[in-house]
Amino acid sequence: MVLTTVYEEIAPSEVRYLLERSAIEQSETSNRAIIELVTTIMVYKFEQLSRTEVEAMLGITLKETRVYREIKEEGREEGLLQGEQRGREAEGRSLVLRQLTRRVGELPQDVREHVETLSLEQLENLGEALLDFSSMADLLSWFEATSK
Repeated sequence: MVLTTVYEEIAPSEVRYLLERSAIEQSETSNRAIIELVTTIMVYKFEQLSRTEVEAMLGITLKETRVYREIKEEGREEGLLQGEQRGREAEGRSLVLRQLTRRVGELPQDVREHVETLSLEQLENLGEALLDFSSMADLLSWFEATSK
């Protein structure tokens, strides 16, 4: 607990001392728990430092700690969610493009490219609006009205 209050200048040496002492005096399980606790405190205390800088300062590898594994898992999950969202957006774009083609005829390349640049909200709005389109002019008018 002292680590949470010591000055940043002396914290690294205090941590190294605690880690050396726990390696000698504690069982493997207790030592692992101490390492977890100490690294968690230090990662938050020195949040402006990179993982490599914290590792060098403490003389340990953070990859073996629970906090590192949890952060990595959170990042992996977030990446999967973003990938799923991008997939849904691509499917939505594809559907809107197919519906537009069916509704107003073959789309010129510049129109297709314009649809590709629409945000998800704009794409959803276009998906609703296209139900009222009967010609390419309606689509072009919609682009003009929404760009203002």
